[in-house]
Amino acid sequence: MIDSDVITRAGRVFRATNSLHSLVYFVPEGDEEYVAAGLRPGRMGYFASRAAPMGAVGPGTVTATFYNFNPELVARHIPRAWTLATPERVLAARWRVADRGLRRLLGPEIIGSADLKRAAEIARRAALACGIEGRPLFAGHAGLEWPQETHLVFWHAVTLLREHRGDGHITALVRAELSGIEAIVTHTATGRGFLTDAAKALRMWSDGQWAAAQAGLAGRGILDAEGNLTAAGSALRAELEDETDRLSAAPWRGIDADSVDELISLGKTLTRRVVDRGAFPPKVFAT
Repeated sequence: MIDSDVITRAGRVFRATNSLHSLVYFVPEGDEEYVAAGLRPGRMGYFASRAAPMGAVGPGTVTATFYNFNPELVARHIPRAWTLATPERVLAARWRVADRGLRRLLGPEIIGSADLKRAAEIARRAALACGIEGRPLFAGHAGLEWPQETHLVFWHAVTLLREHRGDGHITALVRAELSGIEAIVTHTATGRGFLTDAAKALRMWSDGQWAAAQAGLAGRGILDAEGNLTAAGSALRAELEDETDRLSAAPWRGIDADSVDELISLGKTLTRRVVDRGAFPPKVFAT
């Protein structure tokens, strides 16, 4: 049984560090590097770069492991991406995106700092303690060789922790009987994460599909007629987050609370830095 304090800290680490992983999907260096590697500009780089550690997988595998994307959007880019660039070539480009993006957003002083080195050490210890059972996307990323540079060690570690947590989150969503679109609709309704228009555009759900999902969720008592979470819906989302925290907590059992709190503090500081320097476009995330 995992101690409740460890579970709570697992969730806090995710919230403090997730933006430091996900910035690679928004920085301009992404399109530059993926196009140079042979991919088409736009969303292809996202799907190919995140899926590449699993190999030249098909659209079904990507849809299953990414979960809340319209399958038609995935099929536009996968497997076409693998005819334009091998997974190995895409992965090399992904490392360059992370390297260039972090160097630009953090700056040389932070890149070479003792704080970043300390954050990388703690995050790597946790990432190495993650199990692969039932975690297909994490397992793919965990099979990659670790980089040498401190900022890339940190980025790879928080990426592993994010994908490990994400695989667990899918387990919780399946148990709650929420489909991919229902998952993103209910999460957006919490007022956290993506704004509704951004969620529709980035996951390619039409207004009609979104409305149909809302109607189905209303029929289950999860949303009201206006698309807001009911009391039962809010309780469900809270249960999902609690379950996800619990399923992501195991790697933190062997790390002392002071070190975890240190990582959380450093993660928040670094996140503020990249956000202030424009890592993410406006009108995408709720404030």
